[in-house]
Amino acid sequence: MPAAPGIPAQSPRPAPTGSPGPSARRTAFAEGVDRLRDAATTEPGRLRIIGAVLALLVVAFGAVTAWQASERAAAADDVLHRSQPLSSGAADIYRSLADANTAASSGFLAGGQETAASRDRYEKDIRTAAAGLVTAAANAEPGSASEATIARLNKLLPEYKGLIERARTYNRQGYPVGGAYLRYANEKMQKEMLPAAEDLYTKENQRLDADYGDASPYPWVAIALGVLALAALGWAQHRSYRRTNRVLNHGLVAASAATTVALLWLVVGHAVARSELNGSYDHGIRSLTVLHDARIASLKARGNENLSLVARGAETITVDGRTYDAYYYDFDKDMAGLGQGLTRAAKLADDQGGSAPVKAAEGNMAVWKQRHTAARTEDENGNYQQALDEVIGAKGATGECFDSVDANLARAIDHEQTEFQQAAGDGRDAMTGLPLGAAVLAVLGAAGAVFGIGRRLSEYR
Repeated sequence: MPAAPGIPAQSPRPAPTGSPGPSARRTAFAEGVDRLRDAATTEPGRLRIIGAVLALLVVAFGAVTAWQASERAAAADDVLHRSQPLSSGAADIYRSLADANTAASSGFLAGGQETAASRDRYEKDIRTAAAGLVTAAANAEPGSASEATIARLNKLLPEYKGLIERARTYNRQGYPVGGAYLRYANEKMQKEMLPAAEDLYTKENQRLDADYGDASPYPWVAIALGVLALAALGWAQHRSYRRTNRVLNHGLVAASAATTVALLWLVVGHAVARSELNGSYDHGIRSLTVLHDARIASLKARGNENLSLVARGAETITVDGRTYDAYYYDFDKDMAGLGQGLTRAAKLADDQGGSAPVKAAEGNMAVWKQRHTAARTEDENGNYQQALDEVIGAKGATGECFDSVDANLARAIDHEQTEFQQAAGDGRDAMTGLPLGAAVLAVLGAAGAVFGIGRRLSEYR
């Protein structure tokens, strides 16, 4: 309203200092805290708060249990169906490459009369290695070191095959240059392909160890929440008893029972799973690793034995001032590795099915060393044909011993593989149904807690 004539207009009087202005409002959180504080001053309000906290604790326990159990079950399934098969596949790639090299050198020693069995063995090993590389490539993470290693092996494999075919061609025609091509192919295998295959095997074993690490830790967070939920439920029942003199609150008892079942299922199920997974590692993976290494050592020893007769002293090595035939020197190292591997495998074997083939391989190795010594003596005395007969002859040759060692190690590997699959499968199965079961029990427990508190609230209406 305009001021009257002659009377000056007055400005609005400012609000007193410290008083809230018309726009000052309290936050929703502050108002919620006030309402919660007001509710806690009455017994019905306190009961509502207790019911909400109990339901939240039980649901949180069920959710965390389902999450941690799912993660461990998935890791156990990866151990059984992904990482261990890939680790074994990488070992097969290494073994196939080494065996192909051995078969190629054996066929070369036979001259133009290479046997069909030797040729078929070589071709089968090359196909096995190629198929293994395809499988490994399909499961390798894009951009990973494993992918680069696989790509390198895929590049080297046809190069190696080309060198072997040239060596065979010249060997059939009687040209000495065939031996040079075979040695070059062997050098490519020993210095490039087998180290790459070993690197792939190491990386797959690291993935296997990581999956074991994800599958075996105790779910401490879930266990702690389960214990806390049970303690809260026990306190709520004790509080109800003190105020009503009623011994049991059916809803809270049902919630406690559901939570107890879920907690026991979690603890016992995971303990069984952990025990079986640890057993599959101690009595399966460790034995398989040692047996694979021993088998590879025997293959390398056989390849060096053959190449010592192909090279006929053309390759030498100097150690501590002494000169040795390079292939005989490597043969002795590989046989020592084979002996150590068989000794370790025998200690790790926990039943007759695992120990019997290892002991048989030890006997085969002893005979192999005796026959090899005789062949080396003939070779050093200039009796090349007699030495050749001792190595690749039809009867009583070192080749028979090598084949027996390889066959017995294959039997032992098959047995340990079965042991691993059974133990790892039992470990995975011990957690079957736990994620879903824990979730269902948590819902039932929360419903029981809400129902039990609701019965007490009904007494105030």
